Amino acid sequence: MSDNKFEPSEAAAPGRYRITITEKGPYLVYGRPSLTIERIRLGPRDAGPGFETGAHFEMRTDPTALCRCGASHRKPYCDGTHASTAWDPTLTAPLQPTTAGREVVEGATLTLEDHPRRCTQARFCQAEGDVRSLVGRSSDPDARQRAIHEAGLCPGGRLTARDRQSGEAFEIRYEPSLGLIEAPAAGVSGGLWLRGGIPFGREDGRTYATRNRVVLCRCGRSADKPFCDGTHATVKWHDGLDEATAAPERTAAPAAGAKR
Repeated sequence: MSDNKFEPSEAAAPGRYRITITEKGPYLVYGRPSLTIERIRLGPRDAGPGFETGAHFEMRTDPTALCRCGASHRKPYCDGTHASTAWDPTLTAPLQPTTAGREVVEGATLTLEDHPRRCTQARFCQAEGDVRSLVGRSSDPDARQRAIHEAGLCPGGRLTARDRQSGEAFEIRYEPSLGLIEAPAAGVSGGLWLRGGIPFGREDGRTYATRNRVVLCRCGRSADKPFCDGTHATVKWHDGLDEATAAPERTAAPAAGAKR
């Protein structure tokens, strides 16, 4: 877990990067941020839960259009298939975050904020023991560290662990970058992971709240677009990415420059 702590709202990336979500088509990514496959690893215990970085994909143009409908034949890139496939592109999520449905768990030394609508089915909350139980036992140093680690790995930001005394949030300090989430154990592909406070908004200029970690829908099925709501796991969506088409000349470093 990072020694650096900061609020998600303070994690805005420099102006180099931004994403525009087109109303009926792809994500337009500006600034050519790093784009890598990120595989969910839930165990074994000696290695610990986390992400394993895979192939790097080139951002070939500026902007680069990335598939949002889930049907492109050239994933992760858009190939125009959204115009002829049956999907609902409607952006239904509110622009600003809401506390509706938020739950707060008070533990011995930690507080856990839980926003269920941000769940992406990554399952880190159960990787080293139930995160709520760990928060409740956070007077134990090992339980505290595992709770912080599990909450911090949650890619969509559903879970945030805070120090109960200071109120400070524990956040992995990510470099601005994008990840294509893959869940090999479940046999499914997940959303587009925005890390490091990359700003994103709609074509009309309205912007969503910038966060350190957030996941956007890639399967085209989410009911909370542009955000991932875990539907990819329910429908068993797989992107069929061919890593042989990725950029062979470049090996991406892990996005999180954090210390444990």
